[in-house]
Amino acid sequence: MSTRLGDGPIQPEFLAEMNAVASAIDVTFNGTTRGPDRKVGFVLLCFPFGATDGRCNFISNGADRRDLIALFKEMIARFEGQPEMKGRA
Repeated sequence: MSTRLGDGPIQPEFLAEMNAVASAIDVTFNGTTRGPDRKVGFVLLCFPFGATDGRCNFISNGADRRDLIALFKEMIARFEGQPEMKGRA
């Protein structure tokens, strides 16, 4: 059975590198602070160029999935030009 997009584990060929990069990003922005005392959250998306299956590997420093869904929806709206829309119905 296939998993839904985003539900599968990180592909093995990206696991070590993504963990290393995620750790470096977290230390860069948050120092030694951990848990709810951290000030900066992040998401790292990694995908193979040329892939046509929609697979994207995902790692964060503990962001809540519901918050990320809201973030991605807002980003998509911005990417699609929503902030440029005028208030004329």
